[in-house]
Amino acid sequence: MRLIGIDPGLQRTGWGVIEVDANRLRALAAGVLRSTSGRGLAERLAELHGGLSDVIATWQPAEAAVEETFVNKNPASTLKLGQARGVALLVPALAGLPVHEYATNAVKRAVVGAGHAAKDQVAAMVQRLLPGLGPQPADATDALAVAICHAHHRQTQSVWFAPSRETRLAP
Repeated sequence: MRLIGIDPGLQRTGWGVIEVDANRLRALAAGVLRSTSGRGLAERLAELHGGLSDVIATWQPAEAAVEETFVNKNPASTLKLGQARGVALLVPALAGLPVHEYATNAVKRAVVGAGHAAKDQVAAMVQRLLPGLGPQPADATDALAVAICHAHHRQTQSVWFAPSRETRLAP
C-alpha cells in the first residue's frame, strides 16, 4: 500500500511517499513545497494546493497522514499555519483518500520510541527505517516520519480489529 505523509506549513510543506508491504517500508519520494513569501495568503494557499495535488496525482497514494499542529506563541502565525494545514487535509480528501491525523508526539513515539525525541533523532531513525532515499530537508523528513507513523498504526489496527480466529487445541 502506498501512503503519503504531509508536514503542513505555509512557507514549507513537507511530503513523503512510502510503500508498505506487510512490515516492510520503502521510501518512494519526498520533497518540500514552498509558497512565495511576497504573495498574498490566498495565492500562497493556492500554490500549496496545486503542489500537493500534483504530488498526489503523480504518486497515487491510497491513504494520507497529516501531522497535527501545535499552538505557537504568535496567534497570527498559528492562524496561518492552521490555514495551510486545512489545505493539507483538503487536497487528499478531494482526491478521495482517507486522511488520518497524528500529533507530533505520536509521530516521534512511532519512529523513535520517545514522544519528546529531538528532530535529529527523528531524522536519523527515518534514514534507518527508509534506507536508500538519501538525506532530505527537515520538512520532508518530518513528512516521511508521519507516513511511517501511519503505517505502524495501520498495522496495529489490522491486528487488533482482524476477524477473530478460533484456536483449537490438539487432543
